[in-house]
Amino acid sequence: MPAAVADVAAASLFGADRRLCSADILPPAEVRARIEVAVLNFLAALASPSSPAISVLPLISRTSANCSLRSGLLNDVSSVYLSYGFCKRSLMRENTAKGFMRVWKVMEMCYKILGEGKLVCQRELFYKLLSDSPKYFSCMRHVTQSIQDVVSLLRCTRQSLGIMASSRGALIGREPDEEHIDCSILGPSGHAITGDLNLLSKLKFCSDARYIVVLEKDAIFQRLAEDRLYNQLPCILITAKGYPDIATRNPAGLAILCTYKYGSISMGLESYRYACNVKWLGLRGDDLQIIRESALQDLKPRDLQIAKSLLSSKFLQGRHRAELTLMVETGKRAEIEALYSHGFDFLELKMDLLDCVKIDIDKIKIGFLAYSLFNFSFEWLLVSNL
Repeated sequence: MPAAVADVAAASLFGADRRLCSADILPPAEVRARIEVAVLNFLAALASPSSPAISVLPLISRTSANCSLRSGLLNDVSSVYLSYGFCKRSLMRENTAKGFMRVWKVMEMCYKILGEGKLVCQRELFYKLLSDSPKYFSCMRHVTQSIQDVVSLLRCTRQSLGIMASSRGALIGREPDEEHIDCSILGPSGHAITGDLNLLSKLKFCSDARYIVVLEKDAIFQRLAEDRLYNQLPCILITAKGYPDIATRNPAGLAILCTYKYGSISMGLESYRYACNVKWLGLRGDDLQIIRESALQDLKPRDLQIAKSLLSSKFLQGRHRAELTLMVETGKRAEIEALYSHGFDFLELKMDLLDCVKIDIDKIKIGFLAYSLFNFSFEWLLVSNL
């Protein structure tokens, strides 16, 4: 066995995963078994007669230095994946001691949840941990990071741990549900997308839609839903009301597009499951010229920080990089609502133009359109031959 592979095997907790840097979908019994193995390994190291020690937790490093872009062999989908670089959580180091304890607390809670055959959303898990261990969990970020640490340690998905996405997304359009709901006759709020991926996988949809239109802002989603855009343009409208949860995708500005297209580094072990092939058809930076100067806003420090981070990313494509560079150079942004200065029908007219774009729908599996990407009036189109 090559030395590099041997190192991976030695560092990995479970033999089945030694050659794969990904998270598996596992039944509750196997996840509980992996947690038990982790506990036994910890106790074995602690009770070692020769050199008792508190073992460290070997976690896949979720950093840009440890990630690469992988292209699909049978499709056009590219996704983020993590290499075999490891970081460690240790109880003996001051800067990782609390993180070490959080991992064990989350595993303990997941073990109980799976034993009871239940699913919890991340916020519910946060409140349970806040009540049980307030010393270690003072904010949602602690829970989010610890969940990904557990995913990295056990090499199983969040859903396998009994943690589901919040039901934040919604859809509306040409999608009659033969058993329960006809999504084409709903009100502007649409139909809530469940966060239970197991339930989502069992749903069957029937639609004559040619496009899936993903809208960043709920206000724009409701505007186009109220106008029943899907009756003029054969499409399904979806919104995640900002940063999408897993169920809606499957987060601001241009970063949203990159997350839909490639997945995220923080969820690198699962990204390939949720990434989709997105095609950018427009609008472009030049379209900002149609917006009145008074409607433009100066970039905020956080906007510039995100922009610089994206520009340094290895995943940003040439056209996207050019548009982002233009944003930084102009120092301006425009909320999508600025287009209302042309009237409430302006967005709808813009969407109608999409049906006139000369593209081969059959060759484009999925595309994406989100408004106000990076808080600029750029639009992205997701096209699906459903």
